[in-house]
Amino acid sequence: MPTAARLAAALAFAALGFFAAEIYKPGLPPETQFGRFTPLCALIGLLCGWFLMGRLAGRGTRAALGSGLRTAATMVFFAMVLFSVYEMLLRALRKRYGGVFEAIEGTFDIVLIYGTALLRPEPLIVLAIGGMLCGLLVEWVSRRAS
Repeated sequence: MPTAARLAAALAFAALGFFAAEIYKPGLPPETQFGRFTPLCALIGLLCGWFLMGRLAGRGTRAALGSGLRTAATMVFFAMVLFSVYEMLLRALRKRYGGVFEAIEGTFDIVLIYGTALLRPEPLIVLAIGGMLCGLLVEWVSRRAS
């Protein structure tokens, strides 16, 4: 059911996904080709905001802070999975893996590479503070709309 809180959550977390992707890029190797990285991160933020944060709106300020962090963490999880599987498929098409299990193992290696770039303070701060601010914004919209 579309609500103002869901719309606000979708837009807020899409913006957070966009800015977090831009802050995250300098931590990756210089030869990385980003392609549609930023728009896809914004799309993941939009979907997580709509389906997760929008559903959790209206439960109070403390819950909004936690829900915002939860939604930001969910965004990171789905982005890591999406981009790691995509990278694994590209490598598999170039015949870099000996079999299916080696390719699946390669996915986890790629997650570790992407995860170490995430451990810099800048992306973590943007995601943590941005997630909480987005959660508070959605809570505010939820209270005003009802």
